[in-house]
Amino acid sequence: MGIEILEASPERVVGRMPVEGNTQPYGLLHGGASVVLAETLGSTGAALHAGEGRIAVGIEINATHHRSATSGHVTGVATRTHGGRTLATYEIEITDDEGRRICTSRLTCMLRDA
Repeated sequence: MGIEILEASPERVVGRMPVEGNTQPYGLLHGGASVVLAETLGSTGAALHAGEGRIAVGIEINATHHRSATSGHVTGVATRTHGGRTLATYEIEITDDEGRRICTSRLTCMLRDA
């Protein structure tokens, strides 16, 4: 997938992924690749929120695909919208190199003892 984490804290995780190598047969960024990026970023934030000795397990994800990307990179920003003791939820906005929104996703993770 080529995902690179650029910034990571319990409140916000930023990462990017190349479009090349993550396309469907028509040369467009695969929607599933966008979801992989979203879940990677949100799960990273949830794991940081959970803290040492705890794990984050994804229990729900959704995605709306707004436009396609055919080249360059897409950048995802996961922002925590809820951070409790047993659940953490992140909204993930994925944009192209021009800052246009490609996908909006929401991930909820259950937080458990390791």
